[in-house]
Amino acid sequence: MALVGYVSDERYLALAGVHVEFIAADGASTAALSRASGAVHAELPAGDYAVVLAKDGFGAKRGAVRLPAAQPHHFRLLPDRLWGYAWPKAVRAGESAEFRVHSPEQYKVELWRYGRDKSLIAPIGWYDEHGPRATVQVSPDGDYTQGGVRWNSVGYANPDHVQRVAAPARSGLYYLHAKGESGAFFSFPWVIAPEKPSAPIAVLAQDLTWNAYNNFGGRSNYIHPEGLPSTPTANARMELSRYLDPAHSVYNVRDYPPLSMDRPELINHVPEGDRIASPIEGRSPNHLAPAEWRLLGWMEREGFAYDLYAESQLARGLVNLDAYRVVVTGPHPEYWTRGMYDQLKAWVHERGGRLIYMGGNGLNCEAELTDGDATVVHHNGVADEVRANYESRFHARVAPEAQLLGVVYDRRGIMTAAPYEARNAAHWAFEGTGLEQGALFGQRSQHMRIPGGASGHETDKISPANSPPNVELLAKGLNPDGGGAEMAVYETPSGGAVFAAGSICYVSSLWVDDGVSRVTANVFRRFLR
Repeated sequence: MALVGYVSDERYLALAGVHVEFIAADGASTAALSRASGAVHAELPAGDYAVVLAKDGFGAKRGAVRLPAAQPHHFRLLPDRLWGYAWPKAVRAGESAEFRVHSPEQYKVELWRYGRDKSLIAPIGWYDEHGPRATVQVSPDGDYTQGGVRWNSVGYANPDHVQRVAAPARSGLYYLHAKGESGAFFSFPWVIAPEKPSAPIAVLAQDLTWNAYNNFGGRSNYIHPEGLPSTPTANARMELSRYLDPAHSVYNVRDYPPLSMDRPELINHVPEGDRIASPIEGRSPNHLAPAEWRLLGWMEREGFAYDLYAESQLARGLVNLDAYRVVVTGPHPEYWTRGMYDQLKAWVHERGGRLIYMGGNGLNCEAELTDGDATVVHHNGVADEVRANYESRFHARVAPEAQLLGVVYDRRGIMTAAPYEARNAAHWAFEGTGLEQGALFGQRSQHMRIPGGASGHETDKISPANSPPNVELLAKGLNPDGGGAEMAVYETPSGGAVFAAGSICYVSSLWVDDGVSRVTANVFRRFLR
């Protein structure tokens, strides 16, 4: 029996017990059953074959193979789950996007705006088809993390059944809610930029970082960043390099294949019952879109009008920075392009722009945005080489990010959380807050992955070598081993200024911690002058 290929799911986990039928051109049929490793073996003569795959709990699928082949074929199946994404994931007001939903049952879609709270904008409708299970999507075989999952491309040619929604006039973070007749629920984000600038503040949704952490299809920048291995995973702890390498180094090659943005982001799902004051549960939501929602909701509560853009829109030259007084970044804008950095630095240092950096581990690695809507992450060699000679991966390829942000990430304090301690209470940032020298603030947090305070998860510190010489330390987190975030501010000769919170956990305290809220509001009001 010859090895024909492997069967895996959307996480590139091996699927055992998949029924596979090979149908030759003359109609002859050969049956096979995938093994524990996902391997499919069959005794087949050379030729072209139609293939049908089926397994309980997964969407059945038709395909084709030519045998013999140079490499085993990689069949992919989708489980019977409710998932979806908007495409494009960021548009301007007045434009439209397609909602691409995978469901084993009929479902309805609604459009919501995530601001001070969730607001229903409009019901979009119920979706089903005459054909049985026709709402089940078909994903490509092979490594579709590189070319995209491309839902709605198989069997969606009927012009009367196009699944599109028009973007509202008001900029902001929107979510599409999909709900099946069984009660299954899935939500996915949609960034609506303004048709033209309409507020003094531009906020950048960190969609490049969303993509780097998105492992739908079996790859992210943390799981198989160098490309899918030749066989699907049976047990991650026994097979993935991130768990087997004693140095915990997964970046051991110099070139990395693209990660398509054309994929659902399960990491950005917000549960149906969550409200803005709810704890942020789970591993990923605490530093991605659900946490960014808390920042935007706080801004609306405090009366700071904003326009929202995706980072990818800035990368494509679609954001006029000179139309804004202030730019705000979110909790974890880790992956940036060279062009984005150059634009923002020139705006701050040469043209008097004001940057409010609300996160930690930001601008830490260069990513390239391709014309094919994918990101390519650049590590400039193996991780040990970078750590030995540079402050960050971004420093190794572009510039020290501390020259712009005033701070830079290091591993001290990683995966801990603590309050901040005021170190310069006479500074204008503390006016009217009631916080005196040595006072603690940021004790309360919605960040449930690493609870304990506003300084945490990953933290930045002032760089003796690369931070501007006039940078001022305002507060420091009380994390162990000197790992607390260093809240910092500096001004530029052009009239520009930068505030850095220095912590991924920071925005998760805005809504619930009075001290964090008051200090941050002071910064916003000062920078808007």
